[in-house]
Amino acid sequence: MHVLGVLERGAGRETLERAVDRLVGELSTRGRVGVVHYDATIADGTSTVDHPSLTIGGDVTYELGADGDWLASGTGLSVQEALDTLATNCDYALVTGVSELRYPCVVVGPDRDSVPEETDVLATAATVADLESDVIADRLERSEPHETLESLVDRVKDSPLADRAGAIATFTGRVRAKDSADDDRTEYLEFEKYEGVADERLAALREELESRDGVYAVEMHHRTGVVRDGEDIVFVVVLAGHRREAFRTVEDGIDRLKDEVPLFKKEVTVDDEFWVHDRE
Repeated sequence: MHVLGVLERGAGRETLERAVDRLVGELSTRGRVGVVHYDATIADGTSTVDHPSLTIGGDVTYELGADGDWLASGTGLSVQEALDTLATNCDYALVTGVSELRYPCVVVGPDRDSVPEETDVLATAATVADLESDVIADRLERSEPHETLESLVDRVKDSPLADRAGAIATFTGRVRAKDSADDDRTEYLEFEKYEGVADERLAALREELESRDGVYAVEMHHRTGVVRDGEDIVFVVVLAGHRREAFRTVEDGIDRLKDEVPLFKKEVTVDDEFWVHDRE
């Protein structure tokens, strides 16, 4: 699922809503769309994290944009949790109300240049009429998708060979805060990939694993950018005829992904930051 933030700068709520409607109209011609709204004005102060998309305590509502079917609303949900839920049945998601989203964004309004420097801006527009929704959708599809373990498991279950499968094995890698009690706590890892080459090698590895006897589908995903303490980094999912093929392929898959796919990792602790390959 591809996620797009919609930021309003000096245009007003009505303009934001019309921008969302315009983008939903374009994206719904390409797949199923979810919309997530975050309202920080009623936050109750229960948040224990500093990133807006992880905040619990405002009002989070999410729906299927194409159908208008409300799925959930309430203060016990984070934007990230809403996106994780939508990832299993949506191709796209739009997010409003989060000013520092970790996903690509479009900015609408006369003050469209007033966004944080690190924001990944796909397009800006003074008015809704200036939004080139088809161009934005094309750019969004070239961005890294939002995947969860559940969305990848659902995908392998859709394999035409699923009737022959008796096993699904998975691996999830996550950010480890410490190797031992005396270590400095890791706040986050930051991953960069060798553009083009990393995707090609990951696709080739997946194809090779799927060619094994008794293996019917393989899904692999590695996040890039900032991944915080406790968050998931990488998933490997294997659909196979029997457990042995499934377990063996998952283990080989994660080992070879780490060895063969060019991804560069920066570690940021409470006291230091460094690129891991510089210390190996």
